This record gives sequence, C-alpha cells and structure tokens, in this order.
Amino acid sequence: MDQTTLIIFGVALLAAVCIGAIGFALTGSKSDKSNVRMARVARGPARGTPADEKENNQGDNAGPRRKQVQATLKEIEAKQKAEKEKLTIRLRLQRAGLEITPRTFYIASACFGLVVAVGVALSGLPLGAAALGGFAGGFGFPRWFVNFKTKRRQSAFVEEFANSLDVIVRGVKAGLPINDCLKIIANESPEPVGSEFKELVDGQAMGVTIEQGLQRVYERIPLPEVNFFMIVLAIQQQAGGNLSEALSNLSNVLRDRKKMRAKIQAMSQEAKASAGIIGVLPPGVMLLIYLTTPEYISILFTSTAGNLIIVGGLVWMGMGMLVMRKMINFNF
Repeated sequence: MDQTTLIIFGVALLAAVCIGAIGFALTGSKSDKSNVRMARVARGPARGTPADEKENNQGDNAGPRRKQVQATLKEIEAKQKAEKEKLTIRLRLQRAGLEITPRTFYIASACFGLVVAVGVALSGLPLGAAALGGFAGGFGFPRWFVNFKTKRRQSAFVEEFANSLDVIVRGVKAGLPINDCLKIIANESPEPVGSEFKELVDGQAMGVTIEQGLQRVYERIPLPEVNFFMIVLAIQQQAGGNLSEALSNLSNVLRDRKKMRAKIQAMSQEAKASAGIIGVLPPGVMLLIYLTTPEYISILFTSTAGNLIIVGGLVWMGMGMLVMRKMINFNF
C-alpha cells in the first residue's frame, strides 16, 4: 500500500469520524432518566391516597376556576406557537432595537459584503476567497450583529424587569390602578424596559387590551420572564385573585432565576476558559513556529500531503470545538 492510498484512507476515516462527532455535538442525546422524568410529567400527578381524594372532593368548588385557568394557559400557548412561525427580518430588527426598515438592512448588508469582497480581492487573494469574504460580509456578519444586539437587549431587559414588577406591586398595594403603574414604569424605567412598556401604554390608549399589548411585547422580547408576567395578568383578569401577591411571587421567582443564572455562569467559567485555551493553543503554536522557523513549517503549505494535513487538522479542530461547546453550553 503506497503513501497516496494511506493518505486517502486516513482522510476518509477522519471525515467519517468528524461527521459522526459533529452530529453528536449538534443533536446530543437524552439519558433514560430524562426520558422517564418527562414521561412522568406528561402523565400528570399520580393518583393520591383516599385521604387526598377526600380533600379533593371537598374542594370541588374550585373546579370551574381550575378549568378556566387551564383553558387560558392553552390559549396563550397556542398563540405563542403561531407567532413563532412568523419570524421575519422586521421582527428580528425590532427585537434588536434597531429602528431601520428591512430594505435598509438589505441595502447595508449588500454594501458591506461588496466592500469586503473588493478588499479581499485587492489584497491579492484569489477570486474564490473574495467571493467567500463577500458572502460572509453580506449574509453572515449583519445577521450576527443583529443577534448580538438582540441578546444584549434581552439581557438588559431581564436585569431591570424584576424591579419593574416591584413598582407594580407597590402601586397596587397603595391603591393605584394597574394602568397608572404601567405608566410609571414607562416613564421612569431605563431602556429597554421603559420603551417596551411605553409601547404597551400607547397601545392601551388606542384601545388595545393588556393581554394583546403583552403579546406584542413578548413578540419583541421572547423571554420566559415576559411569558410569566403575561400568564399571571391573563389568569388574574379572567379568574380573579390577589394581583399584588401574584406579582410579588413572580418578582421573587425572577430574582431567584437571576441568581441561579449568575451562579451557573460563575461555575462554568473555568470550563469555558479551559476550552478557550485548548482551542487557541494549536493555531497559536503554529503561528509561533512560522514566525521563528518558517522553513520548518513551510512543507505544510508547499506539498500535497501537507495541505491534506492542514485540512484534516482544521476539520478535527472544528469537531473538537463543537464538542467542547456542547459540553460547556448550559441551557438555563
């Protein structure tokens, strides 16, 4: 078996391993315990003891209210599923807080991609590299920027949202109507909470209900915290209850979620730092060798076998980064 056959066999084996690892990193797998727990939750609570059934029979007068709450939750979930399917570029720009039209976004993306392509072409690189650079500049970077602005805006909203709920709780306890409390938040809360509640208050002045206004807020800020707030107000309006107590409990839950998020981030920083060092080390060592002894590493760029090794190394490094990202990416 000659050297060329060995190289081809090695590249094919490496590609097969990389494809399998990338699929595992992207999809992941759920353990049997997770599946059992999800099935148990889907079945609902188990049948209680005779004493529990007796207590439940004594509380049958709460049955209509429970059914009404369940119907409200199902209606809200159905609306949210329908809205998730209508994610347009205009909605993406609204979520990012960018006050531009989709046409302006497309024109700016095309201009930026053209500038990047011309710059790469003028630098002496081949036309293929210029085309890839133009594609990345026209389609990749603008959308990455929109996603970055969206995440930053959502993080700022979460930081201030619990304080806004406390304003509503204090106002309701003091006897103010909820509409006045919303106006106070719209006028005094920092961005982006103030602007979102201002949209809600302006919508109410035009005849939009609180439920519909909060649904629009959830479209622009698709966070669980906003969903909780919308569900609490919808249930309180249709089923009644102590609004100040419900919002106070929700505020405490949001603060606990914030603490848990910060704790998870602090505990995962060591793993993220280790992954960053491991990912930067191979190209860093390669750069240092090229700067100190270029003739030693030039064989990788001048020979066919060296080019195949570079491609295999890049694929292997990409697979490793995806696996490490899957290991340190905590969904909370």
